[in-house]
Amino acid sequence: MVTLTGREADGSVRSAASLVLPSGVHSAPLRIQGTSALLFYCFDEREHARRRSAGAGSLPQIDVLEALLELPANEPVALDGLGPAQRRTLEQALPGAVDLSGSAVIRRAVRPLSIELAVVRARATDWRRGLALAGRFASFCARALLLDGPGPDVQETLMQASFYGIGILLPSSDGLQMAVLPEPYRPQRHTAAAWRFAEEVYQRVT
Repeated sequence: MVTLTGREADGSVRSAASLVLPSGVHSAPLRIQGTSALLFYCFDEREHARRRSAGAGSLPQIDVLEALLELPANEPVALDGLGPAQRRTLEQALPGAVDLSGSAVIRRAVRPLSIELAVVRARATDWRRGLALAGRFASFCARALLLDGPGPDVQETLMQASFYGIGILLPSSDGLQMAVLPEPYRPQRHTAAAWRFAEEVYQRVT
């Protein structure tokens, strides 16, 4: 069965998913969201460079991320226009997240990377559980399920995967093929939970 670790797996999945992956994408096998996944991601190069220059790392505090989402990036906001709770939260932010002066705050932090695709693995006979595991990433990125073969219920598998917007990767004579394309990730709004997920990945790949 194809695993999600090692250069061979990365190359096979990357090649099969080339239609949905941007150029310059990075990858990392991680244990995350309670399962093993191969994540493909792109750095925000400007933000990554800014954090490295400032000695700033990831931002794990979801209350801080919620407060940051209420501010525009790189524009001063008067402190007296913020509520007491929001001001206290921003004052507790890790270095590099904001610039605080006597009368204003400037949000510096943005998401350090975007997750382009999460690939989880399952046996063909356990495809329903595989779809459920892939579904854990629905709020964060596009998703795909790597199976060890077509299985006896392949048509049902492909139909259900398509319904839920999850791609299906199957072994072929020359590696892997994308039997179902994953639905593009198009969030209706930016959330602190999705930002924190990106921060967790950032912390683990840098």
